[in-house]
Order: sequence, then structure tokens, then C-alpha cells
Amino acid sequence: MPFKLTREPTRDMSPLDRLDGCGLPAAADMHVHLREGAMTELVVPTIRQAGVNTVFVMPNLVPPITTVQHALDYRSRLHELEPNVTFLMSLYLHPNISPDTIIEAKKAGITGVKSYPHGVTTHSNEGVVSYEPFYPVFEEMQRQNMVLNLHGEKPSSPGSDVTVLNAEEAFLPTLLDLHKRFPKLRIILEHCTSEAAIEAVKSCGLNVAATLTSHHLFLTVDDWAGDPHSFCKPVAKLPSDRRALLRTAVSGNSKFFLGTDSAPHPAISKRGDKVAAGVFTQPNAVGLVIDALEIGIQMDVIKESDVREERLANFISGFGRKFYEVEDERKEKIVLRKPTKPVHDILRTADGSIEVVPFRRGKMTWGVEWLK
Repeated sequence: MPFKLTREPTRDMSPLDRLDGCGLPAAADMHVHLREGAMTELVVPTIRQAGVNTVFVMPNLVPPITTVQHALDYRSRLHELEPNVTFLMSLYLHPNISPDTIIEAKKAGITGVKSYPHGVTTHSNEGVVSYEPFYPVFEEMQRQNMVLNLHGEKPSSPGSDVTVLNAEEAFLPTLLDLHKRFPKLRIILEHCTSEAAIEAVKSCGLNVAATLTSHHLFLTVDDWAGDPHSFCKPVAKLPSDRRALLRTAVSGNSKFFLGTDSAPHPAISKRGDKVAAGVFTQPNAVGLVIDALEIGIQMDVIKESDVREERLANFISGFGRKFYEVEDERKEKIVLRKPTKPVHDILRTADGSIEVVPFRRGKMTWGVEWLK
């Protein structure tokens, strides 16, 4: 379908202004990177700024989180920085992980295990080369009702035709094979970027679901090819894939929910010869979703009537909480506010030692308020 409009909506032609003042449940962001040290101190306070009170935390630190104690220590540190957020923790799939580790993790309240194929993204150098050695781990995860979180890209290899543009689609047979071998294992295909990935998840049973990011609702290959702050892994794909993501976000299909994959990097690492992969969206996680849907309406990809409050609530909160079996104990609510200010150009630590550039810097964005 050709787009009828290529520019973004202005404030006097915004189709979702009816959502101004709309009350929604607090969001659950089921894929975040919170890093370590000073970077953690900078980004953790931005979680609630976005209307989010529950996050699923990625384990690809240096070294990666491969023990229960490391995960618990990290969670304690995060709670010190922000006690009003629920941090769901994960382990990094690694040879150190055994069935006994899974049993220990379940008892300790660890939620999932994240798989990174070797070398495909940030801090994946200790990632998976073959899944077969982990079959006993997956069997125990089935028994313990834990979640397997898959970074769905196949690494390129000499002589193959796998590139960043088709690595996700090349991984999908692995997803389907794991689902067939472990039919009761709860699996998340993280940060879907392609129509093929969406269709693969739909073809699986109810215990296979997927996260969608806010930035992939905006981007295609042409965007990240010219902007290092829009470059992430997996990369944004074709306009047809973006259209599929937008339609899926408002479809009401419970298999798909928000996981921003917000991934902050020091600004200097986005300016070098080898650009770091990651897009930082945490401070505007919910607002960016509304922004993207507005543009999708203007482009005739979705209809204004598709953006229903119930579906929006489920996409940013309900579906993710249901899949992860986690209630919002605080029962908090947020209120949407139409754009009155732009995304910050840059975030920096108090001493100026770290700077991070947010996605869509300088663009007007929807805001949220906490309902008191």
C-alpha cells in the first residue's frame, strides 16, 4: 500500500488528540537495558518518567549475569535507585547455566533466561553457538514455568547470505524448532522487526509471544542507514515490515506487547568508526508509541478507530503482564497528555562524564502523568 503522507502530523492535524487525558494502567516494558555504574544511575530514574512501573531487565552486562546471586545483587542495586519499579530479572544463557541453576533461579524469583546468538549484538561475545547443549536447561525451564527470551537473529558466517537485513528471518526456523521440541516452554521472540517474524509467532501456540519496540514502529532501513542514533540490532527493515508492526500493535492480539529494547550507549560510541547498536527510548517509552500510531494513521497504515483505549492498555501493559504472570501490585494509573514539549536533545550525568542521545531528540512527543 503506498503512503499518502510522508511528513509527520502537526499539532493542528493530530488524529489522536482525543486521547489527551485518557487514563491507562501503568505500563510494563518487557525489554530494557539498564547497564552498569554511572550509566545505570542516569537511566533508571527515567523509567517512571515514561509511565512505566514494571520492567524485564536484560542480563548482558560485563561479565554477563550467569548466576542467581549476580542477578539478585543487580536487582538490589536497581531497587536502591528506584524503589517504585518492579524489576523482573533474567539470566544470560551460557554454558555455566545448568538445570540446577534453573531450579535455584525459580526459587529466587528470577523470571527468565535470555539467549543471545554469538556476536550478533552488544555484549553477545559469550552468546550461543548451538542450542542443542542447552536442551536439558530448556526441559527444566518447562518444568519450572520460566520464560526463554530469544534474540532472534542468525549470525552471519563465511559463505552464507545472512546479513543484518535477513538475519531475523533466517532465525525463525530455530524458533519453530525450539517450540516443537519444548511445546510447554514459554518463549518470547524479542523485538520483532519483520512481517515474517510476526507471522511465525502467530503460527505458534499460545505460550509463544513477542515484544515490539517503539522505535521499530517508526523506522525503516533508510532511517538507520543515515542516523547512528536509530541504529540497533535487529535493524529496522522494509516499509512493508514497519506497516506490519504498526498493524500488529493495534490488533488486539495478546501475543504481542511492548518491550522497548531501550539500549543506552555513551554518545561518543555512536560517533566512532564502528557504531554501537542500540536506541535509547526509556524516558518516552509510552509517548513514542502514541507518536508512532499517529503517524501510522496519517500514512493510512492504520485507522483512527484501530487505536482503542482497551487495545492500547493491553499493548503497553495488560498482555505483557498476563504472559509474564505478574500483577501490578501498586495498581497504578497514568494519564496521557498531548505533546507540549520535545524529546530532550541529550541526557548527561551530573559530572558530564556520560552523555546519551535519546531517540527522536528534539521532536514533539506525547507525555504521561501519574494519576494520584
